[in-house]
This record gives sequence, structure tokens and C-alpha cells, in this order.
Amino acid sequence: MRNVLISGAGVAGGTLAWFLARDGWSVTVVERAPGPRTGGQAIDVRGVALDVVDEMGLGDRMRALRTRMRGMSMVDGQGQELFRSEEYTYSSGRLDNDDFEVLRDDVVAILHEAADVEYVFGDAITALTEEAHGVRVEFERGGFRTFDLVVGADGLHSAVRRLAFGPEDEFARHLGQYLAIFPAPNFLGLEDWQVWFRHDHTGGVAYPVRDNTELRVTLGFGSEPLPRLTVPEQKRLVAERLGGVGWEVPKLLEAMASADVFYFDAMAQIHLDRWSAGRVVLVGDAGYCASALSGQGTSLALVGAYVLAQELGRAGHEEAFAAYERRMRPFVALNQALATENPEGGPAEESVDRAKNAISLA
Repeated sequence: MRNVLISGAGVAGGTLAWFLARDGWSVTVVERAPGPRTGGQAIDVRGVALDVVDEMGLGDRMRALRTRMRGMSMVDGQGQELFRSEEYTYSSGRLDNDDFEVLRDDVVAILHEAADVEYVFGDAITALTEEAHGVRVEFERGGFRTFDLVVGADGLHSAVRRLAFGPEDEFARHLGQYLAIFPAPNFLGLEDWQVWFRHDHTGGVAYPVRDNTELRVTLGFGSEPLPRLTVPEQKRLVAERLGGVGWEVPKLLEAMASADVFYFDAMAQIHLDRWSAGRVVLVGDAGYCASALSGQGTSLALVGAYVLAQELGRAGHEEAFAAYERRMRPFVALNQALATENPEGGPAEESVDRAKNAISLA
């Protein structure tokens, strides 16, 4: 039986694990976190990605957990509503189509439960050595194992990409923004409604989840690339940059200060000339991150995992990796372009519709 190591238990890694296990592979997933990651923002499943989750038999479970937003408002620093829409939201697009928005941690949990594979949490890859018939993998907690293939599905700051392709700064394109994401009590009393706010080069959104009992908050600001910061330093920086925004932002910052689950990172894209090196291949953000500004990172992860598994079922790894890249590159290019099409207000609806369906799964 062919065996594969997937680094990363997120959307791309979990999806690929499911399809490869279905196709008869022995699959091991290694994840640095101590368990499936919690927190994060609402993510979108759009276009052809809907077909992927439906083929897995997981689409209905994910739809049952969708955010169910009824619309959105934009407010100023005094809380005055500048405009509202019941037709679309900035985060999920139009509300009258088949696409759906769901919390990332819900999707990751569903994928983890669905895949009958070996999960190794609390560990990470430290070295890769390609041998005649496989890849020798060394681990942070000690020891080594050999696999037929290794897949980097470990995100924007992929360790697999660094080990097999080179340092991150050779492939990352900074988009001039940073985002902080965290949960908060729903002290705003929002009911299935998003509130966005913006001031100069800062802004964000708050929206209710978990039957309106909790808020998920995203705060952002413009910046050149920053040095690596500790979590307390990250929180202090966000508070400094957004402290004068007004509205309810001071209370959101108080909630951020005490949040145990907190995400902070640059908005960046990954661009490589090739996504494979020998028996190592990249999928999702590790190979072609489009950033949250595109709204298509989840769909790229789902579709990329599907196409990679499909091609590995048709040919040996060399031909499969080439076919995977040949099919995915036009799709990736269109979806990455969404992130920079209109930085002030997001991409046009027509651009999203074209990009989300721009690949055949046959």
C-alpha cells in the first residue's frame, strides 16, 4: 500500500487525507497544534468547491452550520449607519445563491471526524531527505519515518515549503495589510447581522455565530511587513492602530486583550514557479495562498486537494504532480487576482462568479 505524509490538518490537508484514504492510500497527517485548530473566521465554500464537499458527503453537514447572515451594515466612528444591504455581505457575497459561509473551525472538525487516517498532533517536520524510493522525514519530537510522498498543506508559513523549496521571502508577496481575528461575547446584541467599520487605513467587522451567542471579530490595518511579534506584542500593536477608531471598537479591543484564541498575520500571497520537488508537493495556502482578501482560500484548498488526489489516482507521482499543476494554475491565477482587484471594496461580483467556477473537476 502506498503511504503519504500530509503536513497540516486544516482544510487542504483534511480534504486531501479523505480522498487519498478513499482511494486506498495509507495516510498520516502531522499537525503542530495539539488538536484540530479552533477559532478563526467564517470561510466561504463557493462554485466548484461545492461539488467537492458534496462528493465527500459532507456538504449538508457544513450547510447546517452555515452562518445564516441576513445582511450587513457599515457604520462610522459614531455608530451611524452609512449603508446597509440585505442582498449581500462583504464576507460572503450575495445571499441568494448556493454558496455558503461557515466557521473555519467547524469545517476542520468535520474533516477531522470524516477521514479514517492516522493523525499525529503536537509534532512537526524538521527535515526531508529524498531517497531512491521515498522521502525520509525527521520529526520535532524525535525519530524518523519514510513515506512514498510528502504533501505540504501547512499554510502560508509552510515548513514543508521552506525545507523543500527555500525560504518564505522568496515566494511571499505582502499585500500591505494585517488582520487580527478573535472571539468575543455578543455584547452588541447582533442577530444574524454583520457590522463593518472603517477609518483611514484601519477597519474591521463583527458578526454573531453559535446561535448569536458569540461574536467573531476581525480587525485590520495597513502596514509594511513587520518583524515577528509575540502574541502580547501583536495585541498591543492592534490596540495602538485601532484605538482611535470609535464606535464599539474600544470594547472589542478589551475582548481581544482577554481572548485565549487569537490569530494575527499578514495578508500575503504565495507564488512559486513549481509546486512540486521530487516526491514533495504543495497544496492550498502552502503552494498558492490567495489571502483572506480574495475570499477564495477555502475553495482553492478544497479544489486543489481534490484535483491532486484525482491525478494521483490516474498516474505515478511525477505525471500526477505535473497534471495537477497544469489544471490548477489558471484557476489559482484568477482567484489570486480577486485579492487586489479592488482593495477598497472587494472584487466585482462578475469576477468572483468567473473565478469560482474556472476549472473542470472531470
